[in-house]
Amino acid sequence: MEDGLKIKLYTVTLDCPEPLKLAKFYAALLGWEIVFSDEEYACVGAPGARQGSYPGVMFQRNAAYRPPVWPDAPEAQQQMAHLDFAVNDLEKAVEYAVRCGAAVADEQFSNDWTVMLDPAGHPFCLCQMKSVIESGDFALL
Repeated sequence: MEDGLKIKLYTVTLDCPEPLKLAKFYAALLGWEIVFSDEEYACVGAPGARQGSYPGVMFQRNAAYRPPVWPDAPEAQQQMAHLDFAVNDLEKAVEYAVRCGAAVADEQFSNDWTVMLDPAGHPFCLCQMKSVIESGDFALL
């Protein structure tokens, strides 16, 4: 990297019709805080972290947003990215995500993770990764 140049992941941003509504879902799911919100954007981050000190998840209003189709289908709105979350108990994590407002995707491809859909239709995965969560190197709690 060039001398003096600093590049740091700030957020992952997802388009949606209602940023605050989606921020509330992810804040509940992760136990995070809503760092800021206005009519166009909302952002969640780790509890107690100053904005920008820790990567967050941002939600951006897009009036033309169409939820992706999971799994991919010809000529349907395609997903561009998805979030993966490590969990130590997959069954409990799925139940909790549903209580927060997620839905279990109709099609599943593994017993090691569950594909979920957030309230705006973005796919995300809950991945059974107990060893990762218990690692001293795992920071995103």
